[in-house]
Amino acid sequence: MTARLPGGRARYGAIALVVVAAVAATTWWWRPWADTAPKPLAFTTAPGGTARFGTGEHLYTYKVRAENGLKITPARFAAEVDAVLGDVRRGWAAGGAWSFQRVDADPVDFTVYLATPESTDRICGQYGLDTGGWVNCAAGKQVVINLKRWNELSEFYAGKPELYHALAVNHEVGHILGQGHVDCPGEGAPAPVMMQQIKGLHGCVPNGVPYAEDGTLLTGPPIAAPSASPVP
Repeated sequence: MTARLPGGRARYGAIALVVVAAVAATTWWWRPWADTAPKPLAFTTAPGGTARFGTGEHLYTYKVRAENGLKITPARFAAEVDAVLGDVRRGWAAGGAWSFQRVDADPVDFTVYLATPESTDRICGQYGLDTGGWVNCAAGKQVVINLKRWNELSEFYAGKPELYHALAVNHEVGHILGQGHVDCPGEGAPAPVMMQQIKGLHGCVPNGVPYAEDGTLLTGPPIAAPSASPVP
């Protein structure tokens, strides 16, 4: 014999089952925790490579990568990076100790990234650096150029994108080379590229290259700070 509920109770019981099923289905499809995992970062490597820049015995090979979806293509970004590292008169290659060559496949000594502020924070944060969504960084074998800084420059370089881009690349690559932060050497002197210029020029004048035309290293008093620092 099959037990029967009174008509009203049976109807309410059926409604309750429908509600429970609906809630369960909603819970199954709405999984807020599934949306908290960061999306994988997606970059494209600039194709091709360059000749060797400079005659320094220590050759550094590098790749250039731009985040997918940017208006600046990997090839365009690579052309600017190449121009900076290929400056054999005033760039790091001018010192005679280092030379550079871009390639498009591993292994490399370092990689230069152009990344959104959010991606910059994620990459640099893996090394314990707080870029705050607005500065660049260098750590490990990574040079990360923040798209915001690349486009908006800094207050001292307004209207001078080429000079600021040289500063950004030279400063961070300088860290890869083992260079630490320095201060302004004196009123009216060119600001060293290893100076944290975004914090102020302190009497120096804007400058984006590590060497003067006569081959003199443009530097200043050393500052006791970690070399892998998120500036400028």
